[in-house]
Amino acid sequence: MSTPDVDVDVNQNQNQNKNVKAEDILCPLAEYEECDFSKLLEKPRLLNIDRQRSLDERSLSELSIGISPRHATRAIDPNSSRFFEQLDYICSPVGRRSGFSTPRSQIGFDPHPMVAEAWEALRRSLVYFRGQPVGTIAALDNTEENLNYDQVFVRDFVPSALAFLMNGEPEIVKNFILKTLRLQSWEKKIDRFQLGEGVMPASFKVLHDPVRNNETLIADFGESAIGRVAPVDSGFWWIILLRAYTKSTGDTSLAELPECQKGMRLILSLCLSEGFDTFPTLLCADGCCMIDRRMGVYGYPIEIQALFFMALRCALLLLKQDDEGKEFIERIAKRLHALSYHMRSYFWLDLKQLNDIYRFKTEEYSHTAVNKFNVMPDSLPEWVFDFMPVYGGYFIGNVSPARMDFRWFCLGNCIAILSSLATPEQSTAIMDLIESRWEELVGEMPLKVCYPAMETHEWRIITGCDPKNTRWSYHNGGSWP
Repeated sequence: MSTPDVDVDVNQNQNQNKNVKAEDILCPLAEYEECDFSKLLEKPRLLNIDRQRSLDERSLSELSIGISPRHATRAIDPNSSRFFEQLDYICSPVGRRSGFSTPRSQIGFDPHPMVAEAWEALRRSLVYFRGQPVGTIAALDNTEENLNYDQVFVRDFVPSALAFLMNGEPEIVKNFILKTLRLQSWEKKIDRFQLGEGVMPASFKVLHDPVRNNETLIADFGESAIGRVAPVDSGFWWIILLRAYTKSTGDTSLAELPECQKGMRLILSLCLSEGFDTFPTLLCADGCCMIDRRMGVYGYPIEIQALFFMALRCALLLLKQDDEGKEFIERIAKRLHALSYHMRSYFWLDLKQLNDIYRFKTEEYSHTAVNKFNVMPDSLPEWVFDFMPVYGGYFIGNVSPARMDFRWFCLGNCIAILSSLATPEQSTAIMDLIESRWEELVGEMPLKVCYPAMETHEWRIITGCDPKNTRWSYHNGGSWP
């Protein structure tokens, strides 16, 4: 391999990948009393002193006001009736719920004309079912053939839903949650093959019958999708949105409905099922996530793992502690423990880890192997050596046997920060990477979905010559508007 030796003397103060210890990860339910949660409240050590910091002393002091010292230091009793309230205090990166102090009441939206124009477009995209708003269509662009852009996509509606919640309009979000929950119970068949009971639809549309003067919902579980792929992420987004609604409004009655509890359990049954996999990460076929076309993200894409982690944490706080709920709570706690360790250890890449991979030995056998996935050093792409800054790091796109996808994916890394899948040090390193590689990742347009773009022969092989994913467009190094 022609790549030069990249061994660098890294400053000791640098936030490089430390050996991740199991006791530093979110503990299973049975071990909560022994776990030091106070570490989660410590200020992240900022690596670039000169930059504008997002967490200053003022914001940290405000955070500490909302968290009682006894919550931060006292051992947590999982049998306590206030266990989940305490867990929410400690595990949430933003402290207690923001229920009645949303941006609408405190800050308000910027009166800039662009913001008003955005709200106008959002309201024009509303979809109504029998007189009630149930979502927003994927796009208002009338210059292209509609295809499926005239449908309400679960993943696409989430940012719209968050905007409505921040603006004090939770009703549409509640309607959306209940309608998609109803669609989950439909029989789902694709070419005579039945999907899992817990699968949530990728999208739905309202069908108007002018003759009967009636409206019905038509859902797509993958049977109409390009490539005929079912969404893995829809169920995760649904749980996360249910948690956002509950936290924003303070209304727990929706999540406590037997139908919502059952819907969560069905989703969790799918993703927590035991099988042949030896990894705690979730197996995902190509095209079954936001990158819904062939892009070589099959296996264990970072986006799905980060959403999986976030959805599990949300479900931990939403599930009732009845007989059925307790069983899932125990399974979730064990999975979170294993998943966070796996992701922080094997998906994390910084300069130190890059040097280690460059010197990996191959064909190692037994539990003492360092190169556990038998990754060949020659598979390291040359661009990654120039891309990786001295200060910074990120979660790579994929890790599986003999394969590491070193591409930088925006959504997975951002969700990893929001969900606390990334440690405070790793969160800071991700932001340092974005700052140091601003021209490549942002430039003059919104943050890229993926970097770098695949070109020429590599593009033909991996995308199947997909014209929608030519270099620097859509998922292949481009941005969604």
